[in-house]
Amino acid sequence: MKTSTSGFASSATLLVILASLSTTNGFSAITASSLASKTSTALYAENAELLSLPARPGRPLKVAIAGGGVGGLTAALCCLKKGMDVTIYEKTQAFARFGGPIQFASNALSTLKEIDETVFERVMEKFTFTGTRVCGIKDGLRADGTFRMTDDSWDFLINKDAPPDWFVKFPLKQCADLFGLPYTGVIDRPDLQEILLDECKKRDEGFIENGNAVVGYENLPDGKGVTIQLQDGSSAHADVLIGADGIWSNVRAQMYKEDRSNVEGASVRQGCPYSGYTVFAGETIMRKPDYYDTGYVVYIGPKRYFVTSDVGNGRIQWYAFFALPPGTKKAPSGWGGTEGRISDENLVEYIKGLHEGWTDEIMQVLDATPPESVEQRDLYDRRPELFRSWADGNVVLMGDAVHAMMPNLGQGGCQAIEDAYVLSELLANTKSTDKLPATLQTFYNKRLLRVSTVQFMSKLASDLIINAFDTPWSPHDNLGKSWKSYLTFFWKPILQYLIFPAQFAYLYSYHPTGNIAETAKALAETWETRHRDGAEAAFSRVEKGEQVKASGPSFFQKFKDNDKVEEKSVAL
Repeated sequence: MKTSTSGFASSATLLVILASLSTTNGFSAITASSLASKTSTALYAENAELLSLPARPGRPLKVAIAGGGVGGLTAALCCLKKGMDVTIYEKTQAFARFGGPIQFASNALSTLKEIDETVFERVMEKFTFTGTRVCGIKDGLRADGTFRMTDDSWDFLINKDAPPDWFVKFPLKQCADLFGLPYTGVIDRPDLQEILLDECKKRDEGFIENGNAVVGYENLPDGKGVTIQLQDGSSAHADVLIGADGIWSNVRAQMYKEDRSNVEGASVRQGCPYSGYTVFAGETIMRKPDYYDTGYVVYIGPKRYFVTSDVGNGRIQWYAFFALPPGTKKAPSGWGGTEGRISDENLVEYIKGLHEGWTDEIMQVLDATPPESVEQRDLYDRRPELFRSWADGNVVLMGDAVHAMMPNLGQGGCQAIEDAYVLSELLANTKSTDKLPATLQTFYNKRLLRVSTVQFMSKLASDLIINAFDTPWSPHDNLGKSWKSYLTFFWKPILQYLIFPAQFAYLYSYHPTGNIAETAKALAETWETRHRDGAEAAFSRVEKGEQVKASGPSFFQKFKDNDKVEEKSVAL
């Protein structure tokens, strides 16, 4: 391990002398304190080590990263590309393929392209665009069950025969076109992480230490970096420690002095309150009539909502959100969840029962899903850290470790990628070790407003849909007669013409590539043929009676027996 020699001489003697002068020679206490501060800073800077870039003298910055998920790997790639000495400490013994698709919105795609062109191109090869097609909210009770494509106009008010299926459509494509960005879509999490891992290994084969999580840290005096305590009892040294170890972060727990007892089903876990919502998830291969026309669809109704999304190769991923108490567990979750099935109940039938009276479109998707594949996750939601810095000396938090958010906007991973890009740029511009604590505080200040806004919007979206939305009022039936139904009806123009355009425009307003409209258009055109070919091949195999695994091995379930893993890929 490389050891920093930076530091500054003790100023205690100097302070005593200045204090004495303040009484004998008329110096004020403020003048003495100010002079002491300036002198100690000068001594600190004098002994600080210079940090190099290819065109700048000095040694490489030594960066330790807790956690090898999407955020940690992206941060590692950014730092490695800038010539830094990077080590990721990951708790899993090996990396296993797990998890379903992860959404990449236009802002994240722009950031990823700016980080590394090769990574962006490889991601595009595995990508499924959803933002090129219709995405939006459908009426969960009035949709006629045929997956028909209709508009979201106001004609239904005067024409009882006007189809009421679509409530509001999202302006994803229009907002991406406004900034000239690639369109929102999804990529399988294992594919994304394998790409990031591979690109990092091209620069440093040994950059990851598996099976050895960060459990604590100690900032060293005189700017000498940070000592990192590891799971196996050993320690390591770095100039900077980046806590990218997820919502139940050990680095965060120490920084904010949070209780590390983390009992599944509790109303509060490690200082993080239960959101009030649990989500079931599943995936199936199904030739929906609207498969090529829709990206993702949100069905709204009383006290719950149901989401379907095209995730490529004929696959439909779905989520069912319910307002239930914490610990209402019927299926494993993976994020610290119980291994194996929790209930012998047919979970497809259970979820269908909770949607009694809803459109047959939901029932068809559920009927096509193997019951044993259904999984569940309680959603915990951290509040924005408006009054506590994300940095402590030479340690900083990023991603879910500091701003975990509800999944409604699909921005959790996107914001982690933005974090990685901004942080690495700031670190690269830091010329000596004595400036590192200030750099980490600058990162916090630069990211706080944007991330807090996205957290707020994500929370508001889930709260509105479940607590304030209902089946919209219509003059032609009695399906929506509660006060929430009238409120939902009046929300329609505000959502359609103000909130959704402003929301997506704000999300996409961060785009470090600038306008790349021609690239975005070419990518979408190339993808369309590939997407249809992959889907038709999957549909054909299913129609022939072949067993086709939708995805593998699960959406939430982290591989438990890591010692038996033979295939080396990445798990979040």
